[in-house]
Amino acid sequence: MQSCCGSPFESAADQQFNAKKVAHELKRYREQGPRPTTRLLIDDIARSGALSGTVLDIGCGIGGLTFGLLERGASRAVAVDASTAYVEAARQEAARQGRSDAIEFVHIDFVRAGTQLAPAGVVTLDRVVCCYPSCQQLLDAALDRAEQCLALSYPRDVWYVRAAMQLENGGRWLARNAFRTFVHSAAAIEATIGRGGFRLVSRHQTWMWSADVYVRE
Repeated sequence: MQSCCGSPFESAADQQFNAKKVAHELKRYREQGPRPTTRLLIDDIARSGALSGTVLDIGCGIGGLTFGLLERGASRAVAVDASTAYVEAARQEAARQGRSDAIEFVHIDFVRAGTQLAPAGVVTLDRVVCCYPSCQQLLDAALDRAEQCLALSYPRDVWYVRAAMQLENGGRWLARNAFRTFVHSAAAIEATIGRGGFRLVSRHQTWMWSADVYVRE
């Protein structure tokens, strides 16, 4: 599935996650494996007992989380990203790993995808919540697709993370890069997911990130 026309968010994502940046990230993945938050989510989703059927990986990046969950028992995956370079890199890596047949890649802004994407047993958002100004809109769309499990990682709502994000956004403004990152309230995130009928089963934190796994009540 391919988007027919780009949204402002897709344009900003292409500017931020360009071919050079994505190639560097893919090289790192091949040398070092998934990022810390990705490893935490893979392990905790597997331990939750909810990993089966299809995974919908929103903001899949180079596909590290998608590949990891397929290794741990998912039967297939739909990998979505707004960045053209990310989708192409993930396709290449899927072919290298022999997993192309198990993954459908979708280049689109997930929030505007609507009912184009079918529900999935597990829905993931690894380092994606921080990319959207409207956390509520993104989570509502993800919850609408999640049948058994919702897993996400997002920046911790603490002063030093907010300061780091402000510095990053300032640099982007100077470079005329339209992409921005956001620190959303952890309490608001948990409340939104709870209203959707899910309960928290695990939370692990690094100095900057929180990695949470929820299962349906």
